[in-house]
Formats: sequence, C-alpha cells, structure tokens
Amino acid sequence: MTARVVRVSGSLVEVEQLQGVSMFDVVSLGATGLPGEVVAIEDGRVTVQAYEDTGGLAPGAPANSRGGPLSARLGPGLLGGVFDGLLRPLSGAGTWLMSGSAQAAAVDREWDFAPTVEVGASVSGGDEVGVVTYDGPLRLRILVPPGLAGTVGDVAVAGAYVADAVVATVAGRPVTLTATWPVRRARPFQERIDDPENLHTGQRVLDVLYPIARGSTAAVPGGFGTGKTMLLQQIAKWCDADVIVYVGCGERGNEMADVVDELAALSDPRTGHRLSARTVVIANTSNMPMMAREASIYSGVTVAEYFRDLGCHVVVIADSTSRWAEALREFASRTGALPAEEGYPAGLASALAAFYERAGHVVTLGGRRGSVTIVGAVSPSGGDMTEPVTAHTQRFVRCVWTLDRDLAYARHYPAVAWAGSFSRDAEALGLRRAREGDPEWARRRGRVLSLLADAGRLDALADLVGRRSMPAGERVVLLAGRLLREAVLQQSALSASDAFCSAAKGAALVDAVLAVVDRCTERADAGVSADTLEDVDYGPLVRAREDTGPDDADGVRRIRDAVLARLEELR
Repeated sequence: MTARVVRVSGSLVEVEQLQGVSMFDVVSLGATGLPGEVVAIEDGRVTVQAYEDTGGLAPGAPANSRGGPLSARLGPGLLGGVFDGLLRPLSGAGTWLMSGSAQAAAVDREWDFAPTVEVGASVSGGDEVGVVTYDGPLRLRILVPPGLAGTVGDVAVAGAYVADAVVATVAGRPVTLTATWPVRRARPFQERIDDPENLHTGQRVLDVLYPIARGSTAAVPGGFGTGKTMLLQQIAKWCDADVIVYVGCGERGNEMADVVDELAALSDPRTGHRLSARTVVIANTSNMPMMAREASIYSGVTVAEYFRDLGCHVVVIADSTSRWAEALREFASRTGALPAEEGYPAGLASALAAFYERAGHVVTLGGRRGSVTIVGAVSPSGGDMTEPVTAHTQRFVRCVWTLDRDLAYARHYPAVAWAGSFSRDAEALGLRRAREGDPEWARRRGRVLSLLADAGRLDALADLVGRRSMPAGERVVLLAGRLLREAVLQQSALSASDAFCSAAKGAALVDAVLAVVDRCTERADAGVSADTLEDVDYGPLVRAREDTGPDDADGVRRIRDAVLARLEELR
C-alpha cells in the first residue's frame, strides 16, 4: 500500500503506511518531493517534520522514504561556497529554493584528481588514495571512508572527474570524490590529544586574558547591540585556523550578506588567498524554516569534522545557538513534548552537550592531527544571563566571553567583560607558552586581571568620595585600569593596523602599560603628586595600537620608552 499524508499542521506532517523507516530518516512528501525528517513513529503512523514550507501539501499526498538520515555531501566544492541549512548550494538558488523543491541541482564541475596509492596497497579508513588540485590554500585529500579497509583494487588515472566519479576501489567497494555522512553522527577518530595548542584569534582581549585552545569550545553570551556578530566575524577573519565554518543560524539576512562580502574582499595574511577560499558559509536566516535551522548546526559541525580528518584545524562559528534552541522549543511544542524551564524541551541540556562534545583536538583515523573548535553565540532575551540556554551552555564550554552592555554603550569594543568571562584553558596554555619561550605570559595575564578588578572596585569608591580625595596609590590603580582598557583591551575592527594583533604586539602593549604603571607607582612613592601623574600625556601609548602595524612590537616599545622618559622627568 502506498504511504499517504493524513494530517498537515504547519511543518508537522503525519503519514500512514510508511514502511521500513527509522527515526531521523529523510522522507519525500507530496508530488514535488518536499523533504522532511522522521521525528516519531507510533502505531503505524509516522510523524515527519518538514524542512520547507508545506503550503500546498494536503492529506492524501504520497510519501516515500529516501532510505537514510539527513546526510551531508563532503568533498571538493565546499570551500568558498554558501549553503543552506541542509548543505544545498545557494548559488543559483533562484531555480530551486522555493516551496516544494526537493533538492538543489548538482553543480556540474570537474575536479583535477591525482592518485597517491598504487593498486594492491593495503589501506583502511582515513588513508589517502589521492588528492584534488585546485586554486586554493589546502591539500584536498580523498580518503578511504571510515569503516572500510582492504586492498586497493583499482585507481583512476590522473585527470578531471565529476564529484560523484569513482576514483578507487577498496575491498571491492567504490571510493568517490564526494562522500556522504549523516550529520547527526560524529565522525570517528583514533584518539584525543591532551597537549593543548593555542588558537590565536587576533583579538587582544581574548588572546591576553581569555585564550582558547585548538579543539576547545567557547560561548559568547550578550544582549542585543553588544557586538556578538562583530566579534565572531573578527574571529572568522583573523584566527589562525585552516578552515572556518560560519553557521548563520536564524540570523538576519543582511548580516550574512555582510559576512560573505567581507570574506570575499579580504586577503588571508598567512596564504595570500582570499579569506573566502578557506571559509564555508551555511546561511540559514531567520525567515527560513524552523527544522532547517535546527539541522544547520549539525551540518556545520559535520563539514568541520570532514576537514579535520584531512588534517586541518577548523573553527566552527555558530551565530547563534539561541536561535537553534528556539527551533528546538518550537519543534517540541508542535510534537506535544512536555515543556521544561521557559518552554524549552527537557532535553535542551543534552542537545547542547552533544553539540559541543563534537569539538576536539584529535589524531584522525589516517594518523593526521586536526581539530574542531566551536565558538557559539548566545543571545539571551533581555540580556538575562540566567535563562536556560546561557546557563546550560556555560556548563559545557571551556571559555565564556561575556559581552557587557555598559561597555558596548560606552563604545568600548570588543565589549568583553573581564568580570563575567573566564577561560578554563588559560592555565594549560600558560604552561605551553612558558615552554615555547614566553614564561611571563601567565604572570602578565594575572596582573592585568588583578589591576582591572582593583580598578573596578576603586571606580565605585571614587564615585562616592571623589577621585581627588583618594590616596595617590589608589589613583595610580585607577589610571592603570584606564590605560589597560584604552591601550590594550579596546580594538578597532575598522582599522587596518588594529583589526588584527599578533601575539608579540599584544604582549608588547601589555608590558608597555605595566611598565608605565610601575614607573607611576615609583614616582608617586618619590613624592610626585597624583594630579601631576594624571596630567601626563598618555595619548601616544593609547594610540600605539593603531599607530603601529599588526606585528610591530618594536614600535610599541619605542613609544613605551618615550612615555617612561617623560615620567622620569617629573619632580
């Protein structure tokens, strides 16, 4: 008997007589093959959540199983592309991205393949059988799929092949240029690597105070207007990852358009190629269907795991996980699940944990080292940091970069609050930096945090008693807090010399401010008044971050020496 639709309620569709399906299998609905996912099976009735608008779908329409769960096509053609939440290319989307479309047309392109194994070689999952050459910065390896092992029976000669072409056979099974993988299943690897490596973001407040390791996780909670998207875009542009997977989950379309335009216009300082050449953009904007928004997160991390298996360091930027959680809440409401706190499903914490657990720095099946680092924005309603998504996320991530509304409204960007942020990777990364020749990194970070905390406490006191009535030592601490904020922690995304900051320049700026603070303390102990110390022109030090190049640590030191000389002249 042919399976038929019996009920349509928004994007929720019920089907009877659909045999041989399992949970999360993809189903084609109606004559146009509208895609949907099985979310419940009960008494011969299958509940399907459609990925697209169900307008025009009516009871009695046919339904057919596609024979498996939602899977991503992984292979050449991902880098530089823009895709929807189901990883369908948005180039030429005007011909298919409409109600009732089942899938995008395959991109008709051939890829230059060169074999790297010989017939008779023994291989297993993750081993390389060939490479695809293209005008880009990465080595695109063609790998034996996980779970497949044996002898190479045949290898294609070097030449141009379409994406679905068979380029080798292993144990009688074909290996194609493009493979598929279920997006909700993590790709396997040999083992996790315990020795942390620093991921340099190019943003001083993060690299100096709240560093993140490769394969780690971070959350960026902040209310509306605090600069979450700008900070994430800066990380996408300047971090030292091999591949960026930018997932716009439920965000505004104009923001995604800005991301695509800027990545295409900027050059990667490490490779000389356009930044878009190392980026995969998954654009699932706020007007796209709820279920596709829910799937986009898994599509993004699956793409990241694919490049990790090639031996790349990958950063997944999810903007924002709150919109993904809202899709889970809407889905749970439609299926009749009992609501938990603020209407979110009871499994919200488990879903967040499973997502962030797919990050890691690992040895792949092929013996290469690769990593997936996940950075997720959180958009709490009304800036409430106690709401469920924010609270659960903070339990599972290694770093939290909280954005402060007061800092943002004071035009301090990035508005990362030193009072509400943390990094669980800082201690281990400090030890690694000491081994790599910077033994002062942990001490420098600790002193900056201490000065900022003391300055914050004294600021409140100064508002009560007045700055001029405070002792000289405390006024020097207030001066230190101001210099750290203005000369180090602030960073202009619009400045060619300040949008990115190298580790050497960041350390030089911090050392310069600390040296000036120490000299001010010495001069105050020698009897120089606090008014005199505060009247010194610290403008060159504050402007050093923009007046010197991204790597010009020596220029910062020259400015520091000039300011120190002026302080030494005070009497």
